[in-house]
Order: sequence, then C-alpha cells, then structure tokens
Amino acid sequence: METSNNLNIELMTELLEAGVHYGHQTKRWNPKMRDYILEEKNSIYIIDLEQTVGQIDRAAAYLSNLVRGGGKVLFVGTKKQAQEAVREAATATGQLFVNQRWLGGTLTNLTTIRKSVARLKEIEAAEKTPAFAKINKAEASSIRREAAKLHHNLEGIVAMDKLPDALVVIDTLREEIAVAEANRLKIPIIAIVDTNCNPEKIEYPIAGNDDAIRSIRVILQKLVQAMLEGRGTGGKSTPADLAAVSE
Repeated sequence: METSNNLNIELMTELLEAGVHYGHQTKRWNPKMRDYILEEKNSIYIIDLEQTVGQIDRAAAYLSNLVRGGGKVLFVGTKKQAQEAVREAATATGQLFVNQRWLGGTLTNLTTIRKSVARLKEIEAAEKTPAFAKINKAEASSIRREAAKLHHNLEGIVAMDKLPDALVVIDTLREEIAVAEANRLKIPIIAIVDTNCNPEKIEYPIAGNDDAIRSIRVILQKLVQAMLEGRGTGGKSTPADLAAVSE
C-alpha cells in the first residue's frame, strides 16, 4: 500500500510540474466538469489532480488489458500542441493515429476511407514503375500532389482495415466529430478533458490541461507505458520511445 501511495505522490508531482492542473478561465467552462474542479484561482479553474491520478490509473489499466488481447487503439489529436506527441505515442505502441485532420466518416464510413488508402497505395506502386517516368511532367506532378494530400491525411491510418477498439483523444471539443462517430459506434474513448469539455461523452475521462504540450505529453507517456507493458514489451525496455513521447 505504501508503494502505491508513493507512486501516486510521484505521479501527482509530475502532473503538477507539467501544469496539468491548470484549467480554462472561469468564463469558459462546462458545468459538467464541476466535480473535477478543486478551486478557482485568479479567474482560472484549478483541476483536482488527486482525481486525475485515479483516472490515469483506470485508463492505463484498461489500455494495458486491451492491447494484451490484441486490441487496436486510435490516437487522435490534430491541434498543433498534440500533433507530434500523438504520432510518437502511436509509433511507440504500434498503434494508429490521426494528427492532421479528422476526415468525416473515418469511423462511420470506413469503406470510403479504405478506398482512399487503396488509391494512395496504387499511386505509390505506380511511381516505382518505368511507365511512370514516361508520362508528361504536368500529369506526374498532379498525381504526386494527390498522393501527398492523401498521405498527409491518411498516414497514421493506412493500416486501419477495421474499426479500432478504442480511441485516445486530445481535446474533445476540437475533435467533436471523432467523439461523435465513436459514440455512435459505441467505441470506448479515453480522453484528456479540460474544464470546458463534457466528460459524459467519454468512458475514461482524464481531467487535465489539454492545451499545454508538457501536460499532453506527460499523460500520454503514462498511457504509452501501460500499453507497452500490456503487450509484453515492458515499458522499461523501450526508453527511447517513452522519452520521445514525454520530451
């Protein structure tokens, strides 16, 4: 029990140093986050990190069990502060990600997304053939632009040939379409929920600052470590991957 308490204190210290406790200004809040707010300070809501620690533990345990059983996780975060951390978290765990733009229907119209992926693969294969070198420059340039656009939007979900088993979302307001699609399909969501969010749409909410890079990274790092341990690689055996997420 003492070891567990020490770990919780250590995690709470990390969260505090990363600014996870800073919510939005009091004029920008969702009353449904009331239970996760500790106090108001200088017109800013302060998040109760004791609850956040418990939420991280629950989300980490869920993700660890999920990947242990072969489940697939889709990381979603298209805001600038989250883009690299989301890519690194997905790469470190061998999972899927969307960090540029959420295409409407990514989940609810997967067949269309798969057609776009097939088109990307078709172009990439064509570019390697001798015939491609013989087409005129204008046509080749047009095809390359099409491929670049497809790659930009689909890079992290090229291998998504079926619906993911869970989503990890950064900023549920910005990613409201992704959240709505997952809710519609009953796909569980783990998400950082700031004081302006609605936690009721999220199965595993983690109350915290979803705007600061350090806050996003420290929470993702804990989830990544749990997932690595769940799939049997033992988080400690891949320090480079974890460092990339937490930097």
